[in-house]
Amino acid sequence: MKGGFLISFEGSEGSGKTTQIALLEDRLSATGRKCLLTREPGGTPIGEKIRHLLKFDEDATAMCPETELLLFAASRAQLVRELIDPAISEGKIVLCDRYLDSTTVYQGVARQISADPVQMINHFAVGNRVPDLTVIIDVPANIGLTRARQRSNGGDADRMEQESIDFYERVREGYLLLARSLPERFFVVDGAQEPDVISELIWAEIKRRFGV
Repeated sequence: MKGGFLISFEGSEGSGKTTQIALLEDRLSATGRKCLLTREPGGTPIGEKIRHLLKFDEDATAMCPETELLLFAASRAQLVRELIDPAISEGKIVLCDRYLDSTTVYQGVARQISADPVQMINHFAVGNRVPDLTVIIDVPANIGLTRARQRSNGGDADRMEQESIDFYERVREGYLLLARSLPERFFVVDGAQEPDVISELIWAEIKRRFGV
């Protein structure tokens, strides 16, 4: 595939998404393809302000699930229109660390907001910009959460990392349910393997699907 397209990476905290996105960007760039690496929430000046509010602002501890849902959607709407759509129009491969499926799983499944408003708000935020491929890096909830908290190096965990193990069990099950329901879009890889093994599996899937 020579035109632009969107690959999103999903998984719970500590799944290793950020590492794998960087490795994939290096491999794609080595083929001569231009890439845009971005993240959710964030990616734009507006989105980064929303990210700080969602993850680090001390007043966010009182945030209700519905507010959280709308803030994630607001960041996403800006990211799609400011960065993702223009990059794809220019023929770039967009690699996004989280996208609309995070909202479906975190706010819809784990926070238990009804599926109908979640889907409606997701669609309003992204329009028709659905990922061409979504890579889910799957790790048991206890492993992912331990990794995430170790990553903080003894500092304060962000608001999402302070959630319970039960919350992250629901997150994991939500992702696996999504993957089973849409196998044509999702690729699930075992995140307990070594990073170079995971990278090879993802690269093989990219080549199979897109012929890069």
